[in-house]
Amino acid sequence: MSTDIERHNQEIHENLRHWQRKPALQREYQRFYGEIARALEGRADGPVLECGSGIGNIKSVLPDAITSDLFSNPWLDRQENVFALSFPDSSLGGVVLFDVFHHLEFPGAALRELHRVLRPGGRLVIFEPAAGLLGRVVLGLFHHEPLALREPITWDAPAGYDFGSTRYYAAQGNAWRIFGRPGDRTWVGWAEPRVAYFPALPWLLTGGFRGPNLCAGPMGPIARGIESVLNLAPRFFASRMLVTLEKRA
Repeated sequence: MSTDIERHNQEIHENLRHWQRKPALQREYQRFYGEIARALEGRADGPVLECGSGIGNIKSVLPDAITSDLFSNPWLDRQENVFALSFPDSSLGGVVLFDVFHHLEFPGAALRELHRVLRPGGRLVIFEPAAGLLGRVVLGLFHHEPLALREPITWDAPAGYDFGSTRYYAAQGNAWRIFGRPGDRTWVGWAEPRVAYFPALPWLLTGGFRGPNLCAGPMGPIARGIESVLNLAPRFFASRMLVTLEKRA
């Protein structure tokens, strides 16, 4: 699904308004940010960059992270395009993509650029929707972006493609398809991806940024109790996944 890139910025400002009125969503995102911070532990030294920071909340857990997006918003540190970063080769210790990978129309081109800016031993942490049972039902039926599980993935951009004119693209199922069976792909320059899955039922019940919050009051503890059971088979029930890629020395 590709349209005008300005839709990203419109969604960022809409999400900020929703975020400010949904403390339950804020709590669930803190849990996700904590998982990201743990995935970065033991990486190579160097700054951590978040690409596609949106409303910039990752600093609540990683206060020194450099926040960036395609758009210049006052709460972000800098303006960056993940396909053409301004950082020198081997200059970063970590990069975070939170709900960004499924907006990358040419994931292979983005991964090449991210590999370029990471130091050996640096880590790329990708947090994305997953298409386990809960993801397919809830995200597939109720989210405004498509899962697109049967749509073709264009790994690389055409020759001469102008990344400065990047279009709006969304396919929530791309990380599931690409990293769900990492052994199916050869990861040149990367160690084999590590993938963790989360049913994330309390997050689903918050309704995300746009939906109604069904996780208020006693439903919060109940949802977390149910999730502890779902975690016995996290990949089967997953609605979220965390992928860690490390640049080979």
